[in-house]
Amino acid sequence: MSHEIRADYEQSFLFPPCLEDWVGPDHPARFIREFVEALDLTELGFVEHVSAEGRPPYANDLMLKVWLYGYLGRIRATRQLEKACQEHVSLLWLTGLHAPDHNSLWRFWRDNRQALREVFRAGVKVAAAQGLIGMICHAVDGTKIPAVASRRTVEHEEDLKKVLARVEEELGKMEAEIEAAERAPGGDYRLPQGLRETEKLRAGILESLAHMRQAERAHLHPQEREARLMPCEGRQEPAYNAQAVADAQGGIIVAAEAVNEESDNAQLIPMLEETEANLGGVAQTTLADGGYVSGEQLQEAEERGQAVLVAAGGEKGGPQRGEYDATKFTYDEGRDEVLCPQGQRLRFEGMVNKGGQREVRRYRCEHYAECPARALCSRRKDGRRIEISPQYGALLRQRVKRQDPVQKALLRRRSVIIEPVFASVKQAMGFRRWTVRGLDNVRTQWALLCTAHNLKKLYQRWATDRRVGEEKKLSASGTTGQRAGKQNSPSQGATALLPRPAAARFLPRWANWGKLRHGLRSLRELLSPSLCTARTRACEG
Repeated sequence: MSHEIRADYEQSFLFPPCLEDWVGPDHPARFIREFVEALDLTELGFVEHVSAEGRPPYANDLMLKVWLYGYLGRIRATRQLEKACQEHVSLLWLTGLHAPDHNSLWRFWRDNRQALREVFRAGVKVAAAQGLIGMICHAVDGTKIPAVASRRTVEHEEDLKKVLARVEEELGKMEAEIEAAERAPGGDYRLPQGLRETEKLRAGILESLAHMRQAERAHLHPQEREARLMPCEGRQEPAYNAQAVADAQGGIIVAAEAVNEESDNAQLIPMLEETEANLGGVAQTTLADGGYVSGEQLQEAEERGQAVLVAAGGEKGGPQRGEYDATKFTYDEGRDEVLCPQGQRLRFEGMVNKGGQREVRRYRCEHYAECPARALCSRRKDGRRIEISPQYGALLRQRVKRQDPVQKALLRRRSVIIEPVFASVKQAMGFRRWTVRGLDNVRTQWALLCTAHNLKKLYQRWATDRRVGEEKKLSASGTTGQRAGKQNSPSQGATALLPRPAAARFLPRWANWGKLRHGLRSLRELLSPSLCTARTRACEG
């Protein structure tokens, strides 16, 4: 006869439950514990707190375990982590039944932002030591992630100037009314409330314009001034640019950084430097998309001896324009001329400053009036212009490199290497928007996200090695059991091949009754000798 299984809320334990038995041997919490305890937190830069009076502070290793396990389980808010430490069995085990509050968790983040970024670097080194990183091919890319700010409340310089003009006009009218009231007999000298509010508005507008001039931007968010307007899912939003370098062998993120630059154009060398700092060198080839095309960056990579392969930038104007793209023009350094696809020569026109200390040579077509392809080549009335930078040689060598079939095949692997990383962070980990403000906090959060991504890879290796080790132990114990098979019964040999918890389930119910009765009798006598003595006398009577 079958019975429904129901919860017995009055059930009690003869012995108190052991904390070590709350999670399984292959649980991710055990891996997090081993990973954190293997780190030297003082060397990584974690701040040590000493409490002379009051409640002792939480240890750094305990707080780091909570944060890492939270990011593995998509729990990133401090209040959610506080609740999880009180309810999740795995976190109860990991914290040793301690439950840090949200203020303690945030103070740990605030005081150890740089050290938390160093944890990512330590994880990369662990992955390299485990053979999960092959220094053959890396891929670099960036993704735009919206900030904790609404695009509707972004301040625009043009709009602020219009509002400022109206405010100053309104202030002028109010001041004229005040002067007229003062000249009149019995005039009112009190400052109107509207004037006070308008003056405050004017001061706020001037402050916002000053921040824009300092940041050299025409758009800023008043609560997130370090964020920049970037394309996010088809629209411009305040965002940060998250950069990552992934390894082709195991998908490990070997370098990570978050910046507030709208373009990837100047991020190639910084990411190569980050990779070298983490691994002691760079891969044999580093792949990048067309957003990283920069003569300065490519030339510096060549000077450093770092092999990079960057895709061509997008051509503008459609397929017909592609025939007369700037890459189709050939530069003759000996004659200091540029040869167009029609065979005409563009003469040197002069040097042009392209911002900062960078100057380029400009060449202009003198035969544009009678050129048959003028409509396809340029819409300028004074003819097509081509600019040649000092890094033209590096760009040209990169174009030639892309024509090699082997390099073409390698470049096609770029998206296969790096895009799954961003898919894992955004879709599998559910991270679509930063949850912290400020560039420094964003950099720390991106480092923790990348650490969680790498820890998932490391956990798979750790769990596999653990299972292989258990199987080896079982096979060894099985071999020993076979040698002594004549002395052991078949049931004993069968249970020896199983792990200890599994073997206990296959034992007969009466197998350990004698030991259990003896243990209970000893425990009863130890807890209440007088009660046991009274019961013994009663039985004898």
